[in-house]
Parts: sequence; structure tokens; C-alpha cells
Amino acid sequence: MTNALEIYQLLPKTNCKQCGKATCMAFGAALLSREVTIDDCPPLKEDKFKENYEKLSQMITPSGEASESGMIVHTEKCIGCGNCVVACPVNVAEDPHGAGSGKAPTSENVILRVENGVVRLSNVNQCRRFGKNKIMCNGCIVTCPTKAIEFV
Repeated sequence: MTNALEIYQLLPKTNCKQCGKATCMAFGAALLSREVTIDDCPPLKEDKFKENYEKLSQMITPSGEASESGMIVHTEKCIGCGNCVVACPVNVAEDPHGAGSGKAPTSENVILRVENGVVRLSNVNQCRRFGKNKIMCNGCIVTCPTKAIEFV
């Protein structure tokens, strides 16, 4: 998973404030949380930063793919192993004999399920990371062998 320091290393580091942020580090943190886009940094569009722009474009997934809980499932990386489905505490609580035990879901209240060989999200409002009382749960991420899930 990408961190703000990795992003900062690829920014112009001029602190020009053209992006609306006080520093390039602040812009990097905002970019990581998808508050801004790479194109919000005008110096990055200059020829001398073209290589960094391309690297950042590959590192940062557009926020449009993030769920309301901030979860992004990179379906191209998912191998459908189902580890995340079984590790999700909400899945276990809502469907202990189905999705929580590694079998097909028997409840519609599960968050993660494998469909056609890849993980799909449903009921993201049940995710522990959703809403004002969110908990920084990462059970689905740590059990994913291909790093197909991230939170932004």
C-alpha cells in the first residue's frame, strides 16, 4: 500500500501552493486520501516531472472506485481465494455458518462475497470503517495474499 512519503518523493517539492495546499507534503497526504487529484498540481504537468506524473498515476487509483467506506477492491489483482470474506468480522457476525465459515453466503447482510471468481462489495454501510463511529478494521486487507484490497 502506498504511503504519503512515497507520494511526496515523486512530487516537485517546491511548496508553490498552486494546488491550494500549504506544502507538497500536505498535497501528498491529500492525494493519498483522494481529496485532490494528481492534476491539481500544475508543476507535475511540466516536462521535467513527466516521469513522476506517470508513476503517481499508476500509484493512485481514482477515488471513483472507492466505496463509501473508502474500500477499493482491485479486481484485476483478486484471485477469489475468499480469505477476506472469512476474515471480515461483520461477515462472521452476520453469517457465521455461511460466509463466516468459508461457505457460500446464506445471508444478504454480508459485506464481502466472491462472485465469478472475484470479491464484490455489498452492504458497505455495515463495514466497521463506515460512518462517524468507524473502527480502523483491516481484517480483509491483512488476509489478502495479492493486496487486492485497500482503504483510502
